[in-house]
Amino acid sequence: MAIAQEKMTKVCVFLERYTLPPTPLNYQVIYAYTSQTNLKLNKALDRAIAVEDNIDSVLIEQLHSEFLNTGHKAQVNMIQNVDGVINSLSQNSQATEKQIIRFAGQVSECVHSLDENNIEQSRQALEVLNNQTAELLNQHKQFKQELSKAKQLHEKTQKQLTQLRKQHIIDSQTGLYKRHYLTQQTQVWTNQQKSICAIAIQIDNLDHFTKNYGDIIGEVILSKVAKQVQKYVFQSGLPGRTAKDQFTVLLADIDPDTANVIAEKVRNGVEKLRFVSSKTGIKLPSIGLSLGIAQHQQEDDFNQLAKKASHAAFKARSLGQSSYTAGQ
Repeated sequence: MAIAQEKMTKVCVFLERYTLPPTPLNYQVIYAYTSQTNLKLNKALDRAIAVEDNIDSVLIEQLHSEFLNTGHKAQVNMIQNVDGVINSLSQNSQATEKQIIRFAGQVSECVHSLDENNIEQSRQALEVLNNQTAELLNQHKQFKQELSKAKQLHEKTQKQLTQLRKQHIIDSQTGLYKRHYLTQQTQVWTNQQKSICAIAIQIDNLDHFTKNYGDIIGEVILSKVAKQVQKYVFQSGLPGRTAKDQFTVLLADIDPDTANVIAEKVRNGVEKLRFVSSKTGIKLPSIGLSLGIAQHQQEDDFNQLAKKASHAAFKARSLGQSSYTAGQ
């Protein structure tokens, strides 16, 4: 009891230290961290703390997805197994159908080659053979009906998996990709030897909106900016939410200059947004963005790339610029 109480105290201290809300997911991850039951989780979080990453709910959700959420992988494996069974059934059905057609053809040939001296005996034999063929065809028809039901079940399960996958990789508040998906995609593009750029989009005054106009207005601002990000980069890159007030866009086979052009389009789109309080009619302040651009190096993973882009965004803000490219 004393040990459990001590762990709970450590969890609460950690949550308070990094201003994390006491949600079930945050509690689960930090409890596993303080209990040291998942060495990979501890190593990842210790590394994030050591390099002074932003320890927020977005990062905690990424750690949960990578190290604690085993259910999604099990569901994917299950559907893959179902895929294999359905494909096998379909192939067997096609092979059986060909065999039956061939068998029916042989019967037809047999009819034409009957011995006229044994007509009655041959007729009886053919009748039996025809009955067997009809029974076989009926069995095959039933098999196809069962296969059709199995396919319908498979399609339904596939839709459910698609929805689960969407929940797994899409941030429900913004509609953009979650951090762990960007991590995976960076590794995929790196393995394909693609050049990668990242754009960090920092909402400078989100806290101002939240503190002065309430959480709902803060969420509206976040959602509206996310839609502008999605509008300008969804076809050319992968936009994701990587912090409470920051988005990161991954772009493949695009140089930093082109990434800067895309970033400016996002900024211009956000600048056009106007908000008026429905209660007071007061015009709300404009949204301030800082943009940072970084190019992926071969030794970088997503966290390193995103951090370089984030630092570039803070650099842009400190210099009073709209954007800044790392390495300039």
